[in-house]
Amino acid sequence: MADLTYDTAMSIEIGRRDRQEDALASDFQSGQAFGFVVLADGMGGHAAGDMASKIVVTEVFSELKLRSGDPDLLEPCIGEVLKGAAIHANKCLGHYAREHSESDGMGATLLAPVLVEDRLYWVSVGDSPLYLFRDGILTRLNENHALSSQIEYLVSAGIMDREEALSYPDQTCLTSVLIGGDIAQVDCPAMPLHLKENDILIAASDGLQFISEDQIEGVLRFQQKSTAEQISTALTKEIQKLDDPHQDNLSMCVIKLLGSGQEVIPQDDLGTVTRSSNGKNESITIIARVTRARKKAAQL
Repeated sequence: MADLTYDTAMSIEIGRRDRQEDALASDFQSGQAFGFVVLADGMGGHAAGDMASKIVVTEVFSELKLRSGDPDLLEPCIGEVLKGAAIHANKCLGHYAREHSESDGMGATLLAPVLVEDRLYWVSVGDSPLYLFRDGILTRLNENHALSSQIEYLVSAGIMDREEALSYPDQTCLTSVLIGGDIAQVDCPAMPLHLKENDILIAASDGLQFISEDQIEGVLRFQQKSTAEQISTALTKEIQKLDDPHQDNLSMCVIKLLGSGQEVIPQDDLGTVTRSSNGKNESITIIARVTRARKKAAQL
């Protein structure tokens, strides 16, 4: 048995869009300390965005699946493999667009985290976030290839005033995306991030960012002992509570790292309780309580 095992859950929602332009796939085999997720957020209008995300996920997933038989051989060259998969998917998009004139301008983001035991690698292009929740703190791991990220850098460097930055137009415009041409930016770190027991990873499309990172962190703090499926459900409910008429497609994969012999055991929903805070009554919905199984004693 591996020192770490993975509890995973995927979800995908159409939001308030007319069509689903996200695509999501994962491969985590029981008992193996290896797995990966591939997520793409398509764009291009009509059926183009839908097709773009499917092409990207299909091509990258296929490459990783072909290489997954021996993680020990894959890991030394994983950066090259991930970058190569992104480049190949990008070329496939370009070829499809040339063959189908109605799909001109199609494109997609890419996010593909790969876990090998306690080591996390990834490749990403675009703005789909990869989050780590550890010790009560939420951190974005991958680069944000959007204009807003560049503006924030200019502000932090003292090149742009904060007031000017707040009024800058088109901040959601992507600075890198797979569209069949040159890829402006690829985030693929050479060294892995080492993970720990009870870390929670979230790979998501930008539909999750309709709630703030503070809200995401708050949900995870409350749900950190829950299963990956319950965490995914809680985040989705938080989005749905907004009832935002502009809610984008939402797709995500939640990965919770468990120690050897550790498991989460969900119990029935416990309903809603009321507590008093600062002289006001507030309701809290308890989605589930979980218990942690004790590790078995070592055999002498």
